[in-house]
Amino acid sequence: MSETASTHPRVPPRWFIRTAWVVHRGLYAITGGRFGLARPRPGKYGMLRLHTVGRRSGKPRVAILAYFEDGPNVILMAMNGWAEPHPAWWLNLRAHPEASVDMPGGSRRVRAREAQGVERERLWAGWDAYEDGTSMDDYATLRAKRTPVIVLEPVAG
Repeated sequence: MSETASTHPRVPPRWFIRTAWVVHRGLYAITGGRFGLARPRPGKYGMLRLHTVGRRSGKPRVAILAYFEDGPNVILMAMNGWAEPHPAWWLNLRAHPEASVDMPGGSRRVRAREAQGVERERLWAGWDAYEDGTSMDDYATLRAKRTPVIVLEPVAG
């Protein structure tokens, strides 16, 4: 199945998605990080905190995102709740690719890049192992533009 599949999955309304993001960040803060991060497992992607630098403000920014691991790399999808614009965290990473992530078990420094070609297709297909039911190709039909797949590579130090 390609990213132009004809099935349109149902997603919650935008206001619900945005509220869920705010609540998730709040629960993480209130619990001192005991709630909010998780390792990926079959049928369920992991959750991490990404620390970026604002592309215009230069201020620290934090987002909680879904991920899976591909060897030493962390894989993200820049899909903004399947809304049309790219998420701010991806725009920040394009301007300042050095970042850090908090994951279960610790933090690490990373450098971001967008996967291309065969690598992108392999990693895109890899998301289906963490999603029960609807395929990523079906979700991709919700956006007119191609959803970037982001690779966070470890940085020494």
